[in-house]
Amino acid sequence: MTAPHLASLIAKELRRLHNLDMPGAKDAQLWIDISRLLEKASNLSFDDHLKQQSYETISFKQLREEVRSLKEASHLLNAPVVFCHNDLLSGNFMYSDAEDEIYLIDFEYGSYNYRGFDIGNHFAEYAGFDCDYDLYPDENAQFHFFRYYLNADDPNSVSQAELEKLYVEVNFFSLASHLFWAVWAIVQSKYSSIDFDYLSYYFLRWKEYQRRKAEFMSLLRVSMADLS
Repeated sequence: MTAPHLASLIAKELRRLHNLDMPGAKDAQLWIDISRLLEKASNLSFDDHLKQQSYETISFKQLREEVRSLKEASHLLNAPVVFCHNDLLSGNFMYSDAEDEIYLIDFEYGSYNYRGFDIGNHFAEYAGFDCDYDLYPDENAQFHFFRYYLNADDPNSVSQAELEKLYVEVNFFSLASHLFWAVWAIVQSKYSSIDFDYLSYYFLRWKEYQRRKAEFMSLLRVSMADLS
């Protein structure tokens, strides 16, 4: 996904998806979904002693506070709400060599949501199945993606102001992506039949949220200061 040409194709296809007018509720589902997951996640118990020990180290009070804080801050962005895929990892793209086209698959989590969440979540998935979050795209790679997302026919016409605005929005919502999948993983650790260490995945996402929070929240604060 990091290859510039493929990134441009993904950006173009994602914009096409985001432009669709889909039936159903058109309110952003992010905070509703996280709240539901938190309610489930905070009322679990495990027969496995080690799992239970690990689960008991999770501070749901802190998680709720982080969600509340992000939700409150998100209102400052006035981010567009569009129909989103919400799970843009590498396995949900198909590439046609013959057509040189990207196709999205698996809309299990599809809903109306914040544009920035869909893109920020996609960038977090650059980490791959090894969860190497050092692969998160830098500013130059993100701007390349944004140019094709905002104007695939003439990417060089996209202004610096447009790039910088989307950069703040996307990186802010990448924090929400870490919280969403972290809480999701707690629930999956109880109910999923897949042989995967979901609790460890929770701690990976939570750790990355904490590592990036100050950096990405500062982008929001600076952008708001510039507007005042």
